[in-house]
Amino acid sequence: MQFKFGGRRFIKTSAIAATALATVTLAVPQAGAADATGVWSRPSGSSRIQISSCGNALCGKLVWLKEPRNDVNNPDPAKRGNPLLGTEIVLGMKPTGKADTWKGKVYNAEDGKTYTGYITLHGNSKMELEGCVLGGLICKGETWSRVK
Repeated sequence: MQFKFGGRRFIKTSAIAATALATVTLAVPQAGAADATGVWSRPSGSSRIQISSCGNALCGKLVWLKEPRNDVNNPDPAKRGNPLLGTEIVLGMKPTGKADTWKGKVYNAEDGKTYTGYITLHGNSKMELEGCVLGGLICKGETWSRVK
């Protein structure tokens, strides 16, 4: 895992122009964008997620766990007995306007928190999945590999 400081996630100027551009960009698929849908494996091989379209965004759920367990760290006590398998962990990722990059939310079952998240494709076989805090100032992520 790695930390990133600043970079593409720290730019906050020209909010009005960016909002107008984002509105147009989100409604139209990016020309030539790589396809993030499919099944992806964590670098450790401990889990796999299925990324699929959900409206004009991408979502992802856990479809395989090396060691199945319950969502014991969920902030909702009523959900702590639910199995993690089938849990949506990538939520509402929408194109950022930068090629092969999406922004949304990521649920981290390790601590039960939801973070601002980014997906960045590196070719057709690698996907960087990051969770960020402090408005994107500090990000932690992994590069997942396409299974299918």
